[in-house]
Order: sequence, then structure tokens, then C-alpha cells
Amino acid sequence: MTADFVQDDKTTALRERLGSRSIVLVGMMGAGKSSVGKRLARRLNLPFADADIEIEQAAGMTIPEIFAHHGEPAFRDGEKKVISRLLENGPMVLATGGGAFMSDETQAAIARHGISVWLKAELDLLLRRVRRRDDRPLLKTDDPGTTLARLIDLRYPVYARATLTVVSHDVPQDVMVEAVVDALAGHLGAEPTGETP
Repeated sequence: MTADFVQDDKTTALRERLGSRSIVLVGMMGAGKSSVGKRLARRLNLPFADADIEIEQAAGMTIPEIFAHHGEPAFRDGEKKVISRLLENGPMVLATGGGAFMSDETQAAIARHGISVWLKAELDLLLRRVRRRDDRPLLKTDDPGTTLARLIDLRYPVYARATLTVVSHDVPQDVMVEAVVDALAGHLGAEPTGETP
């Protein structure tokens, strides 16, 4: 259990500049959106939502079950609706699924109601992380590494449309949170004014 972060001038200014907008984390599975998102929300004293969990609750089944029973198109349709609904209730920190930002409709909704932050991670880091879990429907293939590499080729040019990019490293999550806070503060002009002597 990590201690709650102390509110400081930077986070206070960031919250003020954010207004009613949400911080929306996008990127590949395994990039750290949920784990960083939870800590970022605590750091900024904002609610946190994980779109995948919200989709499961709305559907009454797990994401692998949605894929198995209804297929990916039905999942993506539900995903768009859930994210759109969540964005109406900002500000919050919202972690999205890896394919969510591929939708032009979802990108537009995020642009209207939030600031998108791409957690960009290299293939080897993603592979190490996703191998710890067995609930990734898109990786249920003979060669998950090749599948993940193909998804990176497809998705990274689209993720690059996010407002901000923060490179995800194999460092403690709190270090990643500070990197996201710094990127947001710089973007919103929420850096502390003046320097202490």
C-alpha cells in the first residue's frame, strides 16, 4: 500500500487548469494504464474509472466472454458507449482499453471532454507484462509476440494523435505517475511559478 500523495502547488494548479476535463490514458495492453491511472487519480484527488471494468459491469460478463459470445464488433460498440458516458461525468482519470482510441468517434469524444495521454511502451516491456495475465482475448493466438507486434504497427500511428505522450518504462509506478503529472502540468501551464531561492 503506497501512501497518499501530498497535494502541492503543481497538482493544485493542474486541477484548476483541468476544470471539468478528464485525463484519459490510452495505449497498448500492458502499458500500465490501470495501475498508473489509479495512482494518478489519487495524486490529483480525482475519481478513477477503468473502461474495461465498466464495460464488464454494464454487460454482466467478462471481456473474454463478450468476445466469445458476441464478437469484437459488439464489444467495440459497447466500449464506445461506455467511454462516452464516463466522459460526461468528468473530471476523472480514465484508463481505456488498448483498442478504444482506434475509434474516430471515441477520439472525438475524448477531445471534447478530456486530455488524452498515450503511455507508450516498447514491445519487450509489453510482452513481459501481458504474459502475467491470461485474460487478453486478442492475444489468444499461437504466437502472442507476433500478434502484439502487429497490433503495435497498427495502433501506434493512431495513438500518436493523443494530446500527450509519456514513455512507459520498467520503473516504480509512482515514478510513472510523476512523469504524467509533469507532462500534464507542462501542457496546461500548471508549472509552479517562481523559483525558491
